[in-house]
Amino acid sequence: MLQPARTKFRKLQRGRNKGEATRNNKIAFGDYALVSLENGYLTPNQIEAGRITIMRNAKGNIKLWIKIFPDIPYTKKPMETRMGKGKGAVDHYVAKIKRGAILYELGGQISEVDALEALHQASFKLPLKCRIVKRSIFTGV
Repeated sequence: MLQPARTKFRKLQRGRNKGEATRNNKIAFGDYALVSLENGYLTPNQIEAGRITIMRNAKGNIKLWIKIFPDIPYTKKPMETRMGKGKGAVDHYVAKIKRGAILYELGGQISEVDALEALHQASFKLPLKCRIVKRSIFTGV
């Protein structure tokens, strides 16, 4: 399961997750990408489910880049606990996703139809609305 080896602070406040992604919003490595259309959080299990789905549905010699990492600690208080007594223990880690952020990039020797189908199937595993984009030959994006 994905989680950081160590963090500077054990617990963080959630804050707001609004606005568009200003980094990680251009295709850097592959030819096809899955882009988030809304803000939210992704757990390591959801990221791994998307990765497995892409690897199963993509035929050919492919290369996959996962562009997100769950590094935000998500705390939770135990069940049937009264209010107060401080912040709960770290339950799991999440990746904070802004709209426009690239989640997965896909490249290698793969046909366009297979790449689009694999990314389409992976989008069903995620709780966010996603769009598939293709690297443009003319604009370099």
